[in-house]
Amino acid sequence: MTRIRFQQSLENLKEKLLVEAGLAEQAVQRAIEAYRKRDLSICELVSRGEIDINILEREIDQAALDLLAMEQPMAGDLRFILSVIKINAELERVGNAAKTISERVRHMERMAAAELPVNIPRMAELASEMVRMSLQAFIEADAEAARSILTMDDAVDAMNKAAFKALIKVMEEQSHLAPQALNALMISRALERVADHATNIAEDVIFWVLGDDVRHHKSVNLLQQQQDKGETSA
Repeated sequence: MTRIRFQQSLENLKEKLLVEAGLAEQAVQRAIEAYRKRDLSICELVSRGEIDINILEREIDQAALDLLAMEQPMAGDLRFILSVIKINAELERVGNAAKTISERVRHMERMAAAELPVNIPRMAELASEMVRMSLQAFIEADAEAARSILTMDDAVDAMNKAAFKALIKVMEEQSHLAPQALNALMISRALERVADHATNIAEDVIFWVLGDDVRHHKSVNLLQQQQDKGETSA
């Protein structure tokens, strides 16, 4: 494979990944719209969209593996292909999370409407924004933009924890609303996972651009803080 053909293959791989990214983001937006409207027809669109995402995931994986086998790329090109494989898996999981939300909506559609102490649309807005930003960082090969996404995950985590506490309280004190609260809890958890996948994509972008492995950055930072605190106390 000539260098020009190889670079074109890399570009085609990137384009396929961006198509999959658009489908994954659309799936989350549709799932939340279904939640707002309790519209089962939108849930059906999410299910159909997941099939397209799954097909693209397989095509991207195969194309990436073919490039690894035929060209044996080095340095930046190798990191790019490896990052594509990992981002590909994260996008498929975003699609799965959207389907989980739509399935919960199907259950809730049969239940009486209820005011619950959780802002699902706001969580969805933040998680979707993280997905958009992580993919924009990928398009622009912008490691600094990707790094800024890592801290955004904390806000979604905090909202999910608050939702968990509030919804558990509803289930304990208003048993007649327990089914609605449980479904809302599972939707909140799915959105938290979407944010996690966006964070993982951002980490993959940093790896591709800089060669830095920043996975588990929260655990590493916490360990460092604990060590610093121990040294200070001593």
